[in-house]
Amino acid sequence: MGAPGLIPRAPENDSMPIYEYKCTSCGRVTTVLVQGYKDPEGLCCEACSSTGMKRVMSGANYHRSASDRLSSYDPASRLDDSFYRDTRNIGLHAEHMLKKAGVKPNDEFKAKLERIRTDPSSVIKDED
Repeated sequence: MGAPGLIPRAPENDSMPIYEYKCTSCGRVTTVLVQGYKDPEGLCCEACSSTGMKRVMSGANYHRSASDRLSSYDPASRLDDSFYRDTRNIGLHAEHMLKKAGVKPNDEFKAKLERIRTDPSSVIKDED
């Protein structure tokens, strides 16, 4: 059974890795939870239904603190799509400009920014 307080490790064959597959027709990348370590049968693209799927190397995820994100932000640099898909970057330019002007954001600004980052669609909901 093992030592008290320790959680036994699951057998290797019970592992369920997550793989990413790229469609050879439209280029869409799909994340798939796989039973075992073999490519699943019948895999097809969610966007175009093509069965031409190729497993790709997944990017590593890591998180930086809000202050690191702000200090490394360069408005003149060219940013890739992943920057714009990450909701934590909403309002980063406004924060950068405030910091550059020496203005400390007030609590109302911080609360609104956090709300938009948490639920970006709330901006649209407020317009209704």
